[in-house]
Amino acid sequence: MAAGRIGEKRPWTFYALATLFGAFLLFLYGPMFVIYILSFQGENGGVTFPMVGFSLAWFREIFQPGQMANIPVSFSRSIGLATVVSLLTVVISVAAGLGFRRRFPGSGILFYLAVASLVMPSLLVGFGIGLSFQFLGIEPGLFTSALGAQLTWTLPFGLFAMFAVVNRFNRSWEEAAADLGANAWQRLRHVTIPILLPGIVGVAMGAFTLSYDEYARTTLTIGTRNTLPLEIYALISSATSPTLFAIGTLTTGVSFVAITFSLLLVLRMQRRRAFAKAG
Repeated sequence: MAAGRIGEKRPWTFYALATLFGAFLLFLYGPMFVIYILSFQGENGGVTFPMVGFSLAWFREIFQPGQMANIPVSFSRSIGLATVVSLLTVVISVAAGLGFRRRFPGSGILFYLAVASLVMPSLLVGFGIGLSFQFLGIEPGLFTSALGAQLTWTLPFGLFAMFAVVNRFNRSWEEAAADLGANAWQRLRHVTIPILLPGIVGVAMGAFTLSYDEYARTTLTIGTRNTLPLEIYALISSATSPTLFAIGTLTTGVSFVAITFSLLLVLRMQRRRAFAKAG
């Protein structure tokens, strides 16, 4: 029967679904690959095909002084803001995940309030935060209003991810540590956090990439110092050249580096655990 199953032909629905999935991937990633290719356009080329040679001139253009948009400075702002947002998201998400393991009065209301910002349009959230700072007489800034606006975007996803990780956590490990004389801090440091660490890395990576690319919630709360997405939008509205494609290639590369680093770190943790169990 096994041989007969191996030799059976797949139904036509399999090929139809495979074709549909392939079309979806092409629709999703096709424009990205077009941008990557055109970023290596020749010096006399434009923003469309056919390509006129091959060069790195548009990448060098990004770092030349006197550009309309200061990409290196705005990039450093985005990296700094994304790092702070990622750290705060991890700390709050881990604390909430551990705190919500047991029901307490008002826990349901508190949870829905924490994730309510996801159902609000991003521009309205940013507009509300900007108006609040204006009403309080506080000048909007990178690590004040913009930081709060981006946390309304990253925190709900961090909470969802951490709740899923904590729900799979076997509390018998903590009970065993308590039986061996470990106090609450020792159980958290040596048992709970190491077991949850792959999920924590995932939350940090997700928050970093969400913050790094965020535009809508930042545009009305950032003040006078633009982040990279805002600078890119300013370039699109004022001029179009293959430099935009080069910027897109570099920024996407940063996101892929962050994702790859996180995956390799999680893989290393899993291998260490496997070796520890085997040993």
